Amino acid sequence: MLTIKTKSEIAQMQKACTITEKTLLLLRDMVEVGITTEALDKEARRFIESFGAVPSFLNYNGYPKSVCISVNEQVVHGIPDGYKLRDGDIVSCDVGANIDGYHGDAARTFIVGNASEEAKKLVQVTRESFFHGIEFAKVGNRISDISKAIQAHAEQYGYGVVRDLIGHGVGTRLHEKPDIPNYYVPRMGLGVRLVEGMTLAIEPMINMGTFAVNILKNGWTVVSADNSLSAHYENTIAITDGEPIILTMQLEDA
Repeated sequence: MLTIKTKSEIAQMQKACTITEKTLLLLRDMVEVGITTEALDKEARRFIESFGAVPSFLNYNGYPKSVCISVNEQVVHGIPDGYKLRDGDIVSCDVGANIDGYHGDAARTFIVGNASEEAKKLVQVTRESFFHGIEFAKVGNRISDISKAIQAHAEQYGYGVVRDLIGHGVGTRLHEKPDIPNYYVPRMGLGVRLVEGMTLAIEPMINMGTFAVNILKNGWTVVSADNSLSAHYENTIAITDGEPIILTMQLEDA
């Protein structure tokens, strides 16, 4: 269901989005060689709950952890465990927080130690793709305008734009309408027209190689089909009568 939020509701969402962002900043500072993804998850849960919030992902459709932590070829939905981060890894942390009935949703890909220049470039371009996309996140434009911009920026570097996973609306539910693909094909149509009060989770997922993905036997973790590195960058934004507001980027430099 597509829902339009009032300014008051967006202010309520900002609380959840700020907790989400603070959690990502915490994880950014914790990511280092030797730490386990399980330890990252446990600290993120403790931190989210310290605000009186609930991790949005915990038990969502049966997901067993509080944060999705995906390493190297893992695109999304990596399940935290005893894996110790290694020098040169890239690690994507996808965080959601729910407080007073509203969700925030955001993701970052962090570099562990001394990653290759190719890995650093992938992470950078994935982030850039988000910002190219939201240049079109304005009243009167369509979802497809965002999708085209993300795809165009990533593909000029020869990267694969994941098709099987997409962005989404967010609010009182973690996943709401509209769907927000990171790619565009004519048969999909132009998509929903943007109006003031929409709140959207825009999240480029970009592979160094093919756009194709597989799901591991755990039923959750999505990996690139050719085992190439993958990066993920996401923010919750609000459509206004002017420029979009990035609700999960109020504390760090844009």
